[in-house]
Amino acid sequence: MSGVLSGIGVGPGDPDLITLKALKALRRAAVVAYPAPPEGESLARSIAAPHLPGGQEEIAIRMSLEPARFPAAEVYDEAAATLGLRLEAGHDVAVLCEGDPFVYGSFLYLFERLAGRHRVEVIPGVSSPMACAAALGLPLAARNDVLALIPAPLDAQRLTAQLANCEAAAIVKLGRHLEKVRRVLAGLGLLERAHYVERASMAAERVLPLAAVEPPAPYFSMAIVHRRGAAWR
Repeated sequence: MSGVLSGIGVGPGDPDLITLKALKALRRAAVVAYPAPPEGESLARSIAAPHLPGGQEEIAIRMSLEPARFPAAEVYDEAAATLGLRLEAGHDVAVLCEGDPFVYGSFLYLFERLAGRHRVEVIPGVSSPMACAAALGLPLAARNDVLALIPAPLDAQRLTAQLANCEAAAIVKLGRHLEKVRRVLAGLGLLERAHYVERASMAAERVLPLAAVEPPAPYFSMAIVHRRGAAWR
């Protein structure tokens, strides 16, 4: 009998934000796989580390995290082949994914390659916009607000169009696009209503007005903005 592939959302960084369902899947899996940089530790594994029972086979899926080279199809092809062999041997495999597997998650590329041949379970995780809202103490949206999840790498024209047509936005993948995003928000009269969260739920978390942030911003940073300033207004 083939094993079960579990795509596990481990949340934004705090190990306590892993769900009970994810914890159960972690503990029963014979194999644990996770994305990792070419050298060094995996953030996804470090989040899950307090919950790993030990004795499991671990597979680091090493890849470049540079935007121009991600995702690398050959890396996911190789990883899918490796995990497929474990599944065919009857082993349950847990793949760790920062945040949620289906919200810009690395797991979705493995799902694409393996779901047609193996039983797959997707376990949702706490996504970073929710963690950022909690860190700010501000709700993302209320009533009939349109909430947009916007990637900062979009060009300025597309960013402007997206932000002009919603009441609230979480601008993800901020990093080196900080200044461009600030210019766009300033042009829309929204910069003073924009907030910045860095490494939400982690020990190094920082919360600031977006206008006050000194560049560069790390990859794990986000801008949260609401047209009314706060959703309850």
